[in-house]
Amino acid sequence: MTAKQKKIISYSLKIIIVVLAGYFIYQKLSNHQNLSQFNQLIKDLSPVKVYSTITLVFLLMLANWLIESAKWKFLISKVERISYYKAVESVFCGLTWAIFTPNRIGEYGGRVFFLSPRRRIQGAVAMSVGQIAQMVITNVVGAIALLWFIYNFKPLDQWLFIAICFLVMGFCFFFIVFYFNIRWIEKSLNSINFLKKFKRFFSVLNRYHHKELTKVMLYSIARFSVFTIQYIVIIYLLLPEIHFYQSALMVFILFFIQSALPSLDLLDVGVRSLTATYFFGFITTHDVAIMAAIALIWFVNLIIPAIIGSYFVFKLKFFDSRNN
Repeated sequence: MTAKQKKIISYSLKIIIVVLAGYFIYQKLSNHQNLSQFNQLIKDLSPVKVYSTITLVFLLMLANWLIESAKWKFLISKVERISYYKAVESVFCGLTWAIFTPNRIGEYGGRVFFLSPRRRIQGAVAMSVGQIAQMVITNVVGAIALLWFIYNFKPLDQWLFIAICFLVMGFCFFFIVFYFNIRWIEKSLNSINFLKKFKRFFSVLNRYHHKELTKVMLYSIARFSVFTIQYIVIIYLLLPEIHFYQSALMVFILFFIQSALPSLDLLDVGVRSLTATYFFGFITTHDVAIMAAIALIWFVNLIIPAIIGSYFVFKLKFFDSRNN
C-alpha cells in the first residue's frame, strides 16, 4: 500500500468516526426530554445558584478527565513514554469513539492509536489495568451501599441479612485481592494454549507491582469522588431536602448497578434514569427531578467530552507518523 493510499484511508476513517459520533449525538439530543425538564425545573431557582452549580459540575467534568489522563499517562509509561498533553488528547479522542460503541469498547481504539504501532496491543492491556481499578472501587463501595439500602428500605430476616453481609465482605475481599494480584491474569492467559503466542503482550501486567497498583487505585478513587460530587451538587440544586449522605449512597448504588449492565453510552442515560428513579424513589417522590439530574450529568460527562474529542480524532495515527 502506498503512502498516498494510507493517507486517504486514514482521513476517511477519521471522517467516518466523527460523522458517526456527530450523528449519534444529534439523534439523542434532538429527542431528549429529560434535558428539557431540567430547564423547566431551574426556572424558579436563583440564577446565581444555578449557574454556579452548573459551572462547578462542568469544572468537575474537566477534573475527572484530567485525572483520568494522568492515570493513563502513568499506566502507559510501562509501555511507552507520552506527554501529559498527548494523554489528554488520547483520553478525549477515546470518549468520541466510546459514544457509539457497545460497552465503550471504542475508547481503547481512541487511545491506543496515539501510540506507536508496535505498542498498541500492550497499550490496550495497560489501559485494562486502569479499568479494573475503577471497577474495583465501584463494586466495593457500591456493594457496601447496597447493604445500607437493604437494611433501611428492604428489611430481611436477621440471619439472612448477616449472611448477605458475609457474602458482600467476601465479594469485596475478592475484588481487592484480585486487583492487587493482577499478574494472576497473565498467568491464567498463558496457561491457555492458543493464547501462549500472545505472551509478550500480556507480559505488561507483570510490570505493575503493589506500589504502581496503589497509585492507579488512588487515581481511580479520585475520579470516583469527583463524579460522586457532581451528582450530589446537582441533586442538591433540585432537591435540597435530600441529605448529602443519602444522595451519595444512592449514587454509589447507581454506579454499582450501572457497571454490571452492558450498554451503549448514548442509550446509557435511559438505563441510568430507570435505575436512579427506582432507588431514589425510596427517599423522594420527585422522579422528574432525579431524571433531569441524571440527564445533565450524562450530557456534561459524556456528550461534551465526545464533542471535544472529535477534534483530536484527526490527530490519530492509524499507520505511522509519516503516513498520517
